[in-house]
Amino acid sequence: MNPLVPYGALCAIPNIVRTKSGADLFYRDWGAGEPVLFVAGWSLPSDSWKVQMMALLEAGYRVIAFDRRGHGRSSDPGRGYDFDTLADDIAAVIDALDLTGATLVGHSMACGEIVRYLRRHGSAKVRGAALLGAMTPCLAQGPGNPDGIPGEMFAAVRRQLMRDFAGWIDENMEAFVPGASETTRAWLGTMAMGASLHALCACNRALAQEDFRPDLARADVPVLLIAGGRDASAPPGLTAHPTARLLPDATLKLYEDAPHGMFLTHRERVNADLLEFIKSIGHNRADQ
Repeated sequence: MNPLVPYGALCAIPNIVRTKSGADLFYRDWGAGEPVLFVAGWSLPSDSWKVQMMALLEAGYRVIAFDRRGHGRSSDPGRGYDFDTLADDIAAVIDALDLTGATLVGHSMACGEIVRYLRRHGSAKVRGAALLGAMTPCLAQGPGNPDGIPGEMFAAVRRQLMRDFAGWIDENMEAFVPGASETTRAWLGTMAMGASLHALCACNRALAQEDFRPDLARADVPVLLIAGGRDASAPPGLTAHPTARLLPDATLKLYEDAPHGMFLTHRERVNADLLEFIKSIGHNRADQ
């Protein structure tokens, strides 16, 4: 660690934010205007959002995305994969780039990071959130969540990741982006393979253990939920519908034929819904 670089500040290396816990987070920052901060899903870096980032950039927004610790071009500290620390990483990026009035956009696991950010850091710098393929409120089966996923299934995934991560990617790619071209599949696979295996297993474990119901109930910004009716990773009955019921101000859009990777397979619809949502919360804020 460079002792001359304080946490939350921009490092001497361009496009890096140093966090309080010592992780270096790579970010990309395009354009001007109202800021939109993207947080990618499990195993994917910021580049996975490029379709949405370009659409919003062309619409006049400032678009920012960063690589989660252990993913993409961020550092691999070997720790900090609990949701409190990951939420603090979002705060470090927001503070370092001096973002205000930001819309947060997350996919999959990142949705939990965003709602945990709102609980830990409040909404003073945020005016809304869009959650795609949310893994909230609680995935694991338990006394208060009888319809959840048995813990052994999460453990089985981790064992498969450790045994043959590349094979696991191949086996699950069709469910993630059915009908995608070989080029798109190769691109996604290459990005995922660039993530730290330790980070992926630790994030899987954290996701299996977390209950976001208290976080969702306290969220005090408008939230757009986009869910896929064919989402094998986040079935709407377990995720989007109960998440919408818990949020004080939620709009749920269900794409009946969409999978977990709807930000690619249904890119035009996702882009249009994101733009509509961001414009609407901007107007609502101006009217207050």
